[in-house]
Amino acid sequence: MNILTVDVEDWFHILEVEGTPDLAAWSRLESRVERGFERLLSLLAEAQTSVTWFFLGWIAERHPDLVRRAAEAGHEIACHGYAHQLVYTQTPAEFAADIRRAKTILEDAAGQEVSGYRAPGFSITPETPWAFEEIAAAGFRYDSSVFPGPRGHGGLPGAPLAPYLVETPTGPLAELPVSVVALGPHRLCFFGGGYLRITPYPLIHAMTKLVNLRRRPVVYYVHPRELDPAHPRLEMSALRRFKSYVNLSSTESKLRRLVRDQSLTTMGAWLRTHEDTLRTRSA
Repeated sequence: MNILTVDVEDWFHILEVEGTPDLAAWSRLESRVERGFERLLSLLAEAQTSVTWFFLGWIAERHPDLVRRAAEAGHEIACHGYAHQLVYTQTPAEFAADIRRAKTILEDAAGQEVSGYRAPGFSITPETPWAFEEIAAAGFRYDSSVFPGPRGHGGLPGAPLAPYLVETPTGPLAELPVSVVALGPHRLCFFGGGYLRITPYPLIHAMTKLVNLRRRPVVYYVHPRELDPAHPRLEMSALRRFKSYVNLSSTESKLRRLVRDQSLTTMGAWLRTHEDTLRTRSA
């Protein structure tokens, strides 16, 4: 069983580009998150597939109906923080306040406990080991913030590729890292965001089989804006424009093939089945 996740953000939440507005400006911008959300919800309903939705608290605060609808459709609700801030730009106290605020908003909207967290930009780095402690202390059971390779927003290049447990003062925290493939000295991702949009589907399928042969689940991720190709564009460099907007029209067709070709599940459901097999690693 592989895992499909959705990071529920709007089109103006792209990180670290010159045109990204600050938090105070977000409410004045056109929100289009519902368009991609509707397409995703419909696609998953047709496939009778449940996935994990990592909602920004800011989105849930303004669109609690989206949280409720996803929960009522049998999906898992998880947390993406409140203000879409990179972990390494915050102090431990600021980070703790952000994730606790978001968790409360999501649980009020969903009417259920929220057990999972994912950092914006997968931005836990070697300089922020304290993040795992704050995530566990906030009451989360699992995390999916580790990118086990080099990345523009940080990454943890030496982290395990398979899910594992992180020991914290408040108990173990399960870590389900983003999936990468080790090819020689390189760790490459094919399974989410721009990586998924750039990669031809046959190669995604082949890399999925390679990860599964290593007895690891593939963690896929998408964003609602990727199913809304007509959304507005932010000002950014040519390279970031390519990474952010290339092949947007391919996302929906690739997802339809994924849900057709594979058995996909939520992070919580996978963890309930496999938690006893996870090994403890240091943060």
